[in-house]
Amino acid sequence: MKKIFLSMAMVSVTFAFAQKKEIAAAVKAIETGDMTTATSQISAAESAMGGKTQLLEPTVLEQYYYAKGLSLIKSGKNTEGAAYLAKMSDLGKSKIYTGKDSDKNKVYFVGKAAADQSGIQGLKEEVYVPTLVGKIGAIINPLLQSGNKSAMDFYTAKNYSAAAPKFLEVYNLLKASGQINEQYLYYAGLNYALAGQKPEAIDIYNQLINSGYNGVMTSYTAKSKKTGETETLDKATWDLVKKSTEYSDFKTETTPDIGAELYETNAALLIEAGRVEEALTLLEKGLQKFPSNSKLAELQGNAYFKSGKTNEFVNNLKGQLAKKPNDATNWYNLGVLQSKDPSSITDAINSYKKAVELKPDFAQAYQNLTYLLLGDDTKAIEEYNAAKKSGKIDQANKILDARRKRFAESLPYAEKWYQYDPNIDAVTLLKGLYMSTKNDAKFQEFKAKEAAMNAAGK
Repeated sequence: MKKIFLSMAMVSVTFAFAQKKEIAAAVKAIETGDMTTATSQISAAESAMGGKTQLLEPTVLEQYYYAKGLSLIKSGKNTEGAAYLAKMSDLGKSKIYTGKDSDKNKVYFVGKAAADQSGIQGLKEEVYVPTLVGKIGAIINPLLQSGNKSAMDFYTAKNYSAAAPKFLEVYNLLKASGQINEQYLYYAGLNYALAGQKPEAIDIYNQLINSGYNGVMTSYTAKSKKTGETETLDKATWDLVKKSTEYSDFKTETTPDIGAELYETNAALLIEAGRVEEALTLLEKGLQKFPSNSKLAELQGNAYFKSGKTNEFVNNLKGQLAKKPNDATNWYNLGVLQSKDPSSITDAINSYKKAVELKPDFAQAYQNLTYLLLGDDTKAIEEYNAAKKSGKIDQANKILDARRKRFAESLPYAEKWYQYDPNIDAVTLLKGLYMSTKNDAKFQEFKAKEAAMNAAGK
């Protein structure tokens, strides 16, 4: 008996034919209500595909999304099903890029991003018109109403983790019917963020930013003289009825632009999630679009700091202070960075002084300023003892005088630190400073405070 050898091209044709047959059977089963057969046929097709949907021609791919989406919805998985049905709309709104892969398989990529990611050269651009969208209207409409109500009820109850997927479900159902309303996608992202589900929120905010969504929507209303009620109209109808005598009170209302907010929120989420490099890339893009946005600049500084890019952080802070010189927090942050470099200690002192000048109750700034003015006291004592031991009395006295001067200079700031944050560290430091500056009454007072706080476990 002769052996039969199939070429790779013939194997691919066989697989494609099998998938086409199974998906067609699934569609038929869905429409006759035979869910068992539909699920079985879809599972068989998916097993053969191995996730390579690019091997399906658009007609078959649309059938797959149709059957998969409806099977999920009919099994109660509305959110997942809506996501598949929404992909049917993408087939009509995106260009289809066709060609052959390295195994000579015919491939179909939906959208330029997928085509570019494939790395296949010479793909041809085609257009596909979906044919099954009209069949899902009767199923989608009641789901839209119930989904929207559930989403709003969950949101009102502050159950954000439940509201988010419901808003996403509504968005996808609308998209499946040919209506793109990214406001619902925004609501989904916002609720994921409020629920602390950062990866999901980040994915949606990235999608919104990449699509150019900015939240700006204009509504058109007019009052019907016949019913006395105000009606919301589309722009064409509104323009048309303005010419009639049957309507009055023509008004338009435009929602605010939230483009900058999308960048701000997404960057903050990325930083909180530890995805700092992604945040920096996003912030650079955001600042090119909104160059005077102080929140984006602040987030960029935070991202530089968390990524260890100290020089960039310092430059960022200086840039922010040039625009907002009365920002105490930025002066404080600048002082922290300057204090790490021995050559810029004086600059750090001046930055801290500026911070407390602008914010008189800035306890942390007073603390850092106190220690910076005190310097390395252990080193000073060692130098004093070494000079005294070697008989260099004049040098030893100079070291001691300089130490007393530092103590006197730092004392007022230490007192302010204690005033706004009366903790044990501030008390212990002040006790030592009062002893060194020969203020016995204050020394005894703070010695007693220290003992009491230690006894109380503070």
